[in-house]
Amino acid sequence: MTSRSEGSVEQPRSGAGADDTVILNETPVGNVAASPAPAQRQPPPEERIPPVEAPRKRRKWLVAAGVTGLLAVGAGGTAAYVSSGDIPRGTEVLGLDLGALTRAEAEKAFGDHVAARATRPARVLLDGKDVTVEPEAVGLTFDVPATVEAAAGSGRRLFGATIVEPVVRLDEAKLEAALRKQVSAERFSIRKPGITFKGVTPVATYPGPGLDLEKAAAAERVRKAWPTGSVAEVPLSTRAPATTKEQVDALIADLAKPAVAAPVTVTVGAKSFRLTPAAVAKGLVFRSDNAGKLTAAIDGAKLRKAGAAEFGKVETAAKPATVQLRDGKPQVVNGAPGRLVDLDKLESELLTVLAAPAPRAVSAVLAEKQSDTSAADVAKLGIKEKVSTFTTYFTGGRSSPRSQNIITIAKDVDGAILRPGKTFSLNGHTGERDYASGYKDAPVIVNGVLEPGVGGGASQFTTTLFNAAYYAGLKDVEHKPHSFYFSRYPSVIESTIFYPSLDLKFKNTTPYGILIDTATTGRSVTVTMWSTKVYDSVKTVYGPRRNATSPPTQHRPAGPKCIASSGLPGFTQDAWRVIRKDGREIEREKFTWRYDPEPRFVCGGD
Repeated sequence: MTSRSEGSVEQPRSGAGADDTVILNETPVGNVAASPAPAQRQPPPEERIPPVEAPRKRRKWLVAAGVTGLLAVGAGGTAAYVSSGDIPRGTEVLGLDLGALTRAEAEKAFGDHVAARATRPARVLLDGKDVTVEPEAVGLTFDVPATVEAAAGSGRRLFGATIVEPVVRLDEAKLEAALRKQVSAERFSIRKPGITFKGVTPVATYPGPGLDLEKAAAAERVRKAWPTGSVAEVPLSTRAPATTKEQVDALIADLAKPAVAAPVTVTVGAKSFRLTPAAVAKGLVFRSDNAGKLTAAIDGAKLRKAGAAEFGKVETAAKPATVQLRDGKPQVVNGAPGRLVDLDKLESELLTVLAAPAPRAVSAVLAEKQSDTSAADVAKLGIKEKVSTFTTYFTGGRSSPRSQNIITIAKDVDGAILRPGKTFSLNGHTGERDYASGYKDAPVIVNGVLEPGVGGGASQFTTTLFNAAYYAGLKDVEHKPHSFYFSRYPSVIESTIFYPSLDLKFKNTTPYGILIDTATTGRSVTVTMWSTKVYDSVKTVYGPRRNATSPPTQHRPAGPKCIASSGLPGFTQDAWRVIRKDGREIEREKFTWRYDPEPRFVCGGD
């Protein structure tokens, strides 16, 4: 048998026509050239080549490979489609599709989308009433970065959409306060429990249920409704106080009553003082929170005030910095720290022993306490020069009761500092002018009649102080001239005083502090105001006296209450305070007063 050419095979030619030839491969393999094969014999049956199936199998393979390729390409395209951008496709917030955007793009798009909504008031249905709440009043805002972050974490998907709720921030406490203002206080009818003292007897207030506003629930409803402009329905809930009636009774029996059953000794180093039951009753307080929970506490400020005399046995008060006149000029003087009982430590100690039987004792420590007024504070007041002064004269020398009263009240006021914008009250500064304060009996006017009374003569100082404030250009808040005219005072521009019904008040309307300096002699009292000059001048322009009336004669029973007098005529007069500044008149204030005629009092007779 002749060898076959590598690359082509021919069927035997036993009479077969040329069209019956089957060519298996027309392409040469490798570098072998295709050439006609020599004539060959008919091969035996076992050497015959079966029908070739390769083209069909190859087509199947090609189809499978094509499908696989398409699937691979499709899978790659799907992955790229799904994973494009930071935000998964199909992610919506308030109707805005953020899919396939980067975080920065999504924040810009969402911020623009809600810009108009962010200024829209929240609508709330509260207790059957429609109310609105301004966003800025309660800190109601869209948290754009947090919303985009939630959108980015919503999960990737090939089909469908995911709705992401916007992140909304607000101040729950401010929202609660705003909503409570919309409901009458009577509707919040929860009755809080309480325990107070009437003297040293505990008095109970028992709790009761009522309506209330749930802060967290209200905030959650507003957060959900506001972004879409819908109405947030915020219902009022019924709530019982946290402390029951039985618990109130137990607090009285176990703490309130034992607390005031006996005094408590407080030891501070080598010294000690006693807190009386009355002082303990003032300092022991029972407080109820919004939930109606009742707790006991010590109010240190009330305790110190109630036991001031006892605390004074171990304490030294701080001295504030002030201004004093030295060599005729105001100078700032440093204060000094005080040493006071540390109330925080004392409060905790007291609460541990008040429920125990007598004797009770606790220890306490002193803590340094700086004055609230420093030298720097005083220096800023600008007290540097004399701005007004006024003097009135009296008779009787320094030893007479009336003169002693004038000197006493002048000392009480000496050195007082009136800060800018503050009002000075003479009654408030001195308190009641009684025997315990060093005042004596001297003539006073009572119901239009001169008779002895404690503090007589204080009106002369009042008139002197009023004029000093008047000529300093301070604002007149309250004053009242005498019902009778006395020649030792300027007419109209004068003032009387009587505790507590008649007072002298004036307000510092300048930007500087004012030091009130007083001085007395055996025949005069002077009040001087020190500050920084604001006005060029303050003067009084008088109108003529008019409507004069003669004094009548009145007989009074002879005795210690009758003070004889020669009488004075009555009249009406006007006075104008004229204030000039920067070379021009800036104020002209009118004062008018009608004086009654002072009767000629005769002691005894018809």
